[in-house]
Amino acid sequence: MSAPAGQGQGRLTRRTAVGGLALGLAGAAPAPRPQRVVSLNPCLDVILFHVADRSQIAALTHYARDPEASTLAQLARDIPITYETAEEVVALRPDLVLMSQHSAPATRQVLARLGVPTALFDVPHTVLDSLAQVRQVARRIGQPARGEALVARIEAALAAAAPPAGAPRLSAIVYQANGFAAGAGTLTDEMLRRTGFENAAARYGLGRWGNIGLEQIIAEPPQVLLAGAPAPGAPTWADRVLSHPALARMSGVMRREAFPQRLLYCGGPVLIETAAALAAARRNALGVA
Repeated sequence: MSAPAGQGQGRLTRRTAVGGLALGLAGAAPAPRPQRVVSLNPCLDVILFHVADRSQIAALTHYARDPEASTLAQLARDIPITYETAEEVVALRPDLVLMSQHSAPATRQVLARLGVPTALFDVPHTVLDSLAQVRQVARRIGQPARGEALVARIEAALAAAAPPAGAPRLSAIVYQANGFAAGAGTLTDEMLRRTGFENAAARYGLGRWGNIGLEQIIAEPPQVLLAGAPAPGAPTWADRVLSHPALARMSGVMRREAFPQRLLYCGGPVLIETAAALAAARRNALGVA
């Protein structure tokens, strides 16, 4: 039975339109690769540095030049920085700004009002979240292959730092200036577990992040204290807890190993250095070459 007049033509028209749309989508050019990318977060700084062309990076945060705060201090000295103000960012004429939930709200609001392209990223609390973020940043700046290559390097570093099957776990805390420590549910906590430690922060009543008193450490020491070093020059009051004589007197029951503060907060490529530092600390504590 033939179709009513006009119905076949309508079907043909619809098919032609759908086919044309499919062809259009299939042949659509990929989004242009951003050429002037600004980062407003120190952890995003590190990812951007490792996956972008140098010419793509318009600026990183001022933390990128601070050896106490960033693993980039010796690598990115020639890259412009900002103090994350809207005026600085707008003056750079970016075609993409990478931001986190911790980026200054005032700067975020101004950039939104001016229509500056931005990408907002969450703070990863697990290794898997961190690897996903590496991929997200790499895709957003048009460098997905570099993102995959970086993820492979991080995974290889994690595998190399893992303890042998059945090896005993060592109790430890990550202890920084002013007694600041990382508890359960943090990326640092997962890295401790992955490298053969048991995070002892909970025994001192610590939640996710917080401070542990020196008296608590002395009363119930972990096997390993993963501590930073006081800042160069005259130490601040916050630094003095790290060089307190009482900690030195605990050497018979508690091993102190280096864990720089710059490894405490970020994932992504920083996990490569974090894994190596924790693996070395465990070997030293056990007297393993």
